[in-house]
Amino acid sequence: MVIREQFQMQLEAVKKDIIQLSQLTEDALRKAIDSLYNQDLELADHIIQSDKMIDKAEMKINDATILLIAKQQPVATDLRHLIINLRIVTDLERMGDNAKNIAKATKHLGFEMKSDIPNELKTMRDTTLEMLDIALRAYQYEDISIAQKLSELDDRVDRIYKTVITDLLGKTAMNPEQIQYIMQIAFCARYIERFADHITNIGESILFLVKGENYNLNY
Repeated sequence: MVIREQFQMQLEAVKKDIIQLSQLTEDALRKAIDSLYNQDLELADHIIQSDKMIDKAEMKINDATILLIAKQQPVATDLRHLIINLRIVTDLERMGDNAKNIAKATKHLGFEMKSDIPNELKTMRDTTLEMLDIALRAYQYEDISIAQKLSELDDRVDRIYKTVITDLLGKTAMNPEQIQYIMQIAFCARYIERFADHITNIGESILFLVKGENYNLNY
């Protein structure tokens, strides 16, 4: 019984670390878009450096999870929890990379940015952060009814992304001298869209955790 309680305590500790990691990725995306719109190269540098914290947190969680598997040799539901934790932290780390890439695009543009960055990028970010909040609650409470809401929000992000890309391609035809600027903004939109895709991956992981079946929310 003592061993079982210890295992549950260690599992909960990993869960808390995952929640903290998700908060780091949320902060990174929020600030990355702020740095883009405000032409804040210092903030962009901070985001790029802070990604190392996300990478270290991922490694810490992976090590702790693998150690639990090796020492406790869990089966059935317990093993599923640990495997899902590994999947989720991988998605969170990649979400951090997408935020970092937006910061890199901001630095690439430097002070040559125009004032007409599409407002839709902020809408994409806000919707994506709403998705992350939902995914976190679904993970904390293992609530699949919450996780299933992610599909609709991801579709919304995808629709906005397609609109942004279509508009940017139109600007490329009319303003060939701005091709580098337009391409960097298009990349930023893509990074947000990918960030959202990783959140739906987390939703799928939660559905698998609870029901033991694979689901596809990215369709």
